[in-house]
Amino acid sequence: MQYAIVDIETTGSYAAASGITEISIQVLDEEGIVMDRFESLVNPVQQIPGYIQALTGISNEMVEQAPLFEAIAAEVYQLLQDRVFVAHSVNFDYSFVKSQLSYCGYELDTHKLCTVRLSRKILPGHASYSLGRLCEALGITHSNKHRAGGDADATVTLFQLLLKNDTEQHILRSLKRTSKEQALPPNVPRSEFEQLPYTPGVYYFHDDKGKIVYVGKAKNIRYRVSSHFSNNSTGRQKQNFMRHVYHISYEECGTELMAAVKESTEIKRLWPRFNASQKRREDLYGIISYEDQNGYLRLGVDKTVRGKVLLNSFHHMEGAKASLRQLVQEYELCPRLCFIGEALYDEKMHRLLCRGACEKREAPDVYNSRVLQAVAQLENLPSFAIVDKGIHHDEKSCILVWKGSFYGMGFIPGDLQIERPEQLREEVTPYRENSTITNMLFAYAKRYPSKIIRFEPANLAESH
Repeated sequence: MQYAIVDIETTGSYAAASGITEISIQVLDEEGIVMDRFESLVNPVQQIPGYIQALTGISNEMVEQAPLFEAIAAEVYQLLQDRVFVAHSVNFDYSFVKSQLSYCGYELDTHKLCTVRLSRKILPGHASYSLGRLCEALGITHSNKHRAGGDADATVTLFQLLLKNDTEQHILRSLKRTSKEQALPPNVPRSEFEQLPYTPGVYYFHDDKGKIVYVGKAKNIRYRVSSHFSNNSTGRQKQNFMRHVYHISYEECGTELMAAVKESTEIKRLWPRFNASQKRREDLYGIISYEDQNGYLRLGVDKTVRGKVLLNSFHHMEGAKASLRQLVQEYELCPRLCFIGEALYDEKMHRLLCRGACEKREAPDVYNSRVLQAVAQLENLPSFAIVDKGIHHDEKSCILVWKGSFYGMGFIPGDLQIERPEQLREEVTPYRENSTITNMLFAYAKRYPSKIIRFEPANLAESH
């Protein structure tokens, strides 16, 4: 078995949009003796950012006359193919090299070893496993830092030390096809991955300070988390995961639908750094009712704020206005008393609908009776529960939609006899609703009617 110790310098942090500026490869035999060495600057065909020039010392002028990667691709491929690809934080270097080789027509497919993960196992107890800090702690000479050759030299010495001290054969076990060791981010303990269940739920990726940076849902938590790290994606998200994920936690949810609901609420609550979807602010609008100084009940549309009671809720202003316009027409309410603009209801429409309330020609009690009928219709929005399997055999999962909006979810006893809807409100945990969840639940209820318990409006009135 032979090893190829690789280090590269790049123009950015992820391979899909960045280039290689320098590469160093040292080939070692199974005893760790250096057999061959290759090193070259590379023209990345793009500008090197100023901060990277300052870090590496590699300027645009230095790489201007350097070979393009395609000019050295064949030699790089010959050095790497059929050898174990070794690097400090291997997935970063591997993603760049594989991407560049693929562009040139070479498909790299080799075993990988990460000296960060191996060092944590074979040389435990160090405060930091960055290459510089680890070399300093171990007394390894590390000159010409942040250059491919200097970092590769230090990694070679470190790997030789790992080979010498690997009494428990961590290197051999990591090279087995069934091992997930090199697929995981360098800083994630394998024990945290091994504890992940094969059940539906949500999973959380944490950074080095414990802050949640990504939330995901899964039908099978273990498989889904593994899929994040088991491919060689060159995109931004994959590379950011690899560099910033230090811990994984999870919460079982019973069903895939519960996991999807939980994911949506957690994204809105936590606003994780690497979640892209569902991260938008949602204002809630609704129809309000109050009595004016002349005794007439008035309806209008307003944004929800703490302490304000809405007759119903919408995630878009236009939805609330459309509902109000429908009520005005259906119950012949005065458009002016419902704040319907003249642009939508001209004088002809106003004369058709209004019976004179705005001019006090219709008595308040007569007009208000129709307003109360309209309000009653708003309160008769559908309520239902989605009941499915739970985590444990003696329970069921329950997601409750109350008067057209997601109310909450949780687990109920498997033998619970639901005699009144209010029982479920007492059993489930309330959650904050959003349009993603509401749309998801109504679509699910339509698709799987056998899992739905529907409540009649009369039952809901009795439950207050």
